[in-house]
Amino acid sequence: MYSLHIPKMSCGGCLGTVTRAIAAVDPQARVEGDLERRIVRVETSASEATLLAALKECGYPAAPLHPAVN
Repeated sequence: MYSLHIPKMSCGGCLGTVTRAIAAVDPQARVEGDLERRIVRVETSASEATLLAALKECGYPAAPLHPAVN
C-alpha cells in the first residue's frame, strides 16, 4: 500500500480525478482519500513510480509519505 501526499487535492472533484487517474493504470486499485490531510492511500499492483507519473500527468503531482506519517 502506498500513501501519497497530493497538495492540490482539496475537494471531492479533485479526489475523483485522482481516483480515475489511478484506475487508468490499475482498474483493480483500491483508493482511500483523506481530503483534510490531502493524502490518498492506494492498494495496487502498479509501481509507485507509475502512480506518481499518472498523477502528475492529470495535474495532481504527488509525493510519497514516510510510513510514520500514516
